[in-house]
Amino acid sequence: MNNRIAVVPGSFDPPTLGHLDVIRRAAALYDQLHVLVVHNPGKEAMLPIAQRLSLLEQSIEEGGIEGDVVVAAWSVGLLVDYATDVGAGVLVKGIRSQVDVAYETPMAIVNRHLAHIETVFLLPDPAHALVSSSLVRQVASLGGDVSPFVPGPVARFLDNGARTG
Repeated sequence: MNNRIAVVPGSFDPPTLGHLDVIRRAAALYDQLHVLVVHNPGKEAMLPIAQRLSLLEQSIEEGGIEGDVVVAAWSVGLLVDYATDVGAGVLVKGIRSQVDVAYETPMAIVNRHLAHIETVFLLPDPAHALVSSSLVRQVASLGGDVSPFVPGPVARFLDNGARTG
């Protein structure tokens, strides 16, 4: 495993400016970054995985994020299996609060035990610290303006979906 290759996993349903902030900073820290859309069986998805992949790719490109960034999906097996398959030695997780720390810490310990993969926590820019995909989904479902919270491609997609859907 290579500690210069990292994976940023998430449901990205939808991608937010906080996600993009973490991706941008992680891309600057690692030689190769895998942004991995994972299926969370505990959540009902708003967007299909293929749409999330497309929106992430568009947002990364439009956001000018530089580096070797790979956008992929993973829905079968453990996250550490994907990381091992691509030679990653690090998982990068964005955390917004103590609640996220409490949720992520046991997973980080188990991932290190299972596959000797370290987890690095990145704090978001304070401007994005209170925004979650769940909040964006709720605002969007009620017809609110989510453009302050999401990258341009996501805002345009959700706006078009709200008008036509």
